[in-house]
Amino acid sequence: MASGVRGFDPVAAFRALGDPTRWRLFRFLSCCDCSVALDEHGEVRPVKGPTVGEVCCSVTGAAGITSTVSHHLRELRLAGLITTKRRGKHIVCAVVPQAVKALSDALQTKRNQEETDANKNTDRS
Repeated sequence: MASGVRGFDPVAAFRALGDPTRWRLFRFLSCCDCSVALDEHGEVRPVKGPTVGEVCCSVTGAAGITSTVSHHLRELRLAGLITTKRRGKHIVCAVVPQAVKALSDALQTKRNQEETDANKNTDRS
């Protein structure tokens, strides 16, 4: 199935999202706005996405990064659903918009196929 995202496998992405913790992490990241951070010199700069620590605190309530959250974020990244980028001492996470579109397209294609099959069955009656 062509997804428009090079190397993106929708089956692997859906498999990754099948885990409840990864689903919560992905939903949290999907809702995040562009935030700001202070750099080493006290300058304010935009940060596209929350840091791993912010994700951990928001989703699990833990005060710091846990190995479990790190593992789940890694699985989401390997499935092509999120990116992680080091910004100084922090790792910033962001959802890959093209991956979300590819998943949506995959679901829409399935829905269109089911509707076509249903119409064929109705026409035969």
